Amino acid sequence: MVREPGPGAGGRRREQVRRISEEAYTLADAVVVGSLLITLLRHSDRVKAACVAQLVNTISLIRSEPGGPAWRQATFHPFALTARLARGNVLEVALQSPTYETKQYGTVPLVDATATHDPAAGEVSIFLVNRSQAEPVRLEVDLRALPAVYTADALVLSDSNLSATNTQDNPDRVQPRPLGAHVDGSVLRLELPAVSWSCVRLFGRS
Repeated sequence: MVREPGPGAGGRRREQVRRISEEAYTLADAVVVGSLLITLLRHSDRVKAACVAQLVNTISLIRSEPGGPAWRQATFHPFALTARLARGNVLEVALQSPTYETKQYGTVPLVDATATHDPAAGEVSIFLVNRSQAEPVRLEVDLRALPAVYTADALVLSDSNLSATNTQDNPDRVQPRPLGAHVDGSVLRLELPAVSWSCVRLFGRS
C-alpha cells in the first residue's frame, strides 16, 4: 500500500492510497498453505529455513487499512499454528489413505500428514490435510510408537464455502475451530472434513 498526495478541495493536497498486490485469501488458499507447510516439515532434513516474504497487505497473511483496523487472513492460521506447534524432531509418518487420480501426478493420496515430537515438553503435534472436495475422511492414528498419551487437542480449518475470506467487517469468518479427536488406548480417532487442514496436539509423558 503506497500513499500518494492528490488534489483536494480548495487546492489543498490530500493523501490517496494506491494498493499494490493486495490479495484476499480464501479458505481453499489456507488449506493449500497448510499442505505446503506439511511438505516443508517432511523435508526438513534438506529445508533448513523457510519464511513468509511479505506479512502485511502485499500478498500477505495480514490485511490493514490506513488509520483503521488490521485483521488476519485465512492463510495466517496454518502458518501461525505450525510455527507454534512444530517443535523438536520431525517424525516419519507411515500413511495409508484413500486416493484420487490426477492428470499430472497420477494417483495421489487424499490425506497428507506429518508429525513432530518435542521431547522437552513431552508433546506430539500432527498436521493433516484432506484434499477431497466432497467427502470427509475418518482417520485412525496408531500411537504405540509414541510416549504415553492421555489427551488430545485438535483444531481444523474448513468451511462449506471454499471461497470464504476474512474481511474488515467480518475478520473471523475463517478461523480454526475445535475438532473432535479421541484417544482410545493407543489409537487416536478423528474425522477430517472435506477440503480441510487440521492440527492435533497430543500431550504425553516423555
